[in-house]
Amino acid sequence: MVDLDCESETEGFNDKLKITTEENIKEMEMEMDMDMDLDHNQTTTTTVVDLLERFLGVQQRRAEAYANLRRGFIEYMVSGGESAYQQLCAEITQEFNACSNQVLELESFFLKPDFSRNDLASLLRSVQTHEKEKLHLTVTIQVLKKAGRPSERLVSHEHCKFNKPALHDCVHVHEITVAAGTEEAEADAEYDAALKEAIRGVQDSITSINEYIEEVRYEMEALKAD
Repeated sequence: MVDLDCESETEGFNDKLKITTEENIKEMEMEMDMDMDLDHNQTTTTTVVDLLERFLGVQQRRAEAYANLRRGFIEYMVSGGESAYQQLCAEITQEFNACSNQVLELESFFLKPDFSRNDLASLLRSVQTHEKEKLHLTVTIQVLKKAGRPSERLVSHEHCKFNKPALHDCVHVHEITVAAGTEEAEADAEYDAALKEAIRGVQDSITSINEYIEEVRYEMEALKAD
């Protein structure tokens, strides 16, 4: 004969055990979900830092390219080696294009749902805009310096008449008038203004780019600290 009290206690114990087991399972599932979220967040944070480090690497490449361009231009102005300078310009153009493509790729990563860092994508886009302006103005400066101030430019005697080896009728010789002097002065003033504007524009672009880079470094430090 079965003891009813014992049977009742057993059923009660089983019910409690069932409830406790279900609660434990739920707690374990919640802990696992939290661990998975934590692992995902840590992975995402690490990836964001890695991407930002890649961006800083691209900026370093750009700085080196500008240094090479500046050095090559100085050599060109001294030696007049046109072919070497044009070759350098072609190589620098390829390097800048490669850098721009890499930054665009990084920007696309930050826009993906896994990251959803539109702020960082916007930051990189702003850097791209200023880099484009900086390059355009740098080329403008070099073109202006190659040409020189109007009043100081060397003239070509290609169309002059040479009567003797050391004597020729120069077509550039003309009577100096007030009007001619004024025109030359105005041309020099326009040249100086254009050069100053381009130089100021490059400086402004550099300042903006450096500010954005500081934001990137600050973001990296904040992510590493979390």
